Amino acid sequence: MDRTDPDYAPLDFVAARQRMVDAQIRPSQVGNATIIAAMRTVPRERAVPDALRAFAYSDQNLPLGEGRYLTEPRVTGRMLQVADLRHGERVLVVAAGTGYLASLLGAMALELHVTALESDPRLATMGKALCAACAPGVQWCDGPLVKGAPASAPYDLIFIDGAVRAVPQAIVEQLAQGGRIIAPIAPASGVTSVSRIAATAQGSAVQPLFEAAVPVLPELAPAPAFVF
Repeated sequence: MDRTDPDYAPLDFVAARQRMVDAQIRPSQVGNATIIAAMRTVPRERAVPDALRAFAYSDQNLPLGEGRYLTEPRVTGRMLQVADLRHGERVLVVAAGTGYLASLLGAMALELHVTALESDPRLATMGKALCAACAPGVQWCDGPLVKGAPASAPYDLIFIDGAVRAVPQAIVEQLAQGGRIIAPIAPASGVTSVSRIAATAQGSAVQPLFEAAVPVLPELAPAPAFVF
């Protein structure tokens, strides 16, 4: 809309944020007061390109370019809920993108030690700015997603903010003993499910928790097989 139009009214993002929580988050089995408080506070509109700010609080994945998306708010809220967050934990966010999930974690009154890993400089620039404003304690790491962030390992909790066929082994190996990974797992056929992954002596154990339409992270997608 033309801002010079006399009928133009700027969006009330604060009101939109409260509606998102009341209409999308709370009805989706998200009852943790710490999560709710953070989602009422962190400005999601700053985690999307300017052209998409009007849609920041809609119930959909929002495109960020190059095959990357800002995950639907309901899914983000439920991922936080099923993670069973505990005071003082070391947390890694893989594919931190524009910083929304990392900012939520850093803004919670749990004294979490949050590391955000991102490989795309454009997205990381947005994410660092959002965290600087809302969660300045978040530490950012620039590098390939598949390698994780070993310098700050081990982690009690790892989020992957995008779907993967399987969690890369290098990331599994960065879990502390008894730690867990929360990630959307997208099988080659079938539905994507946000799952809890734990390290085992045989590799890892995957427990599906709830279905979610989350796009696959291009960087962590398996390479296409040769067909002769």
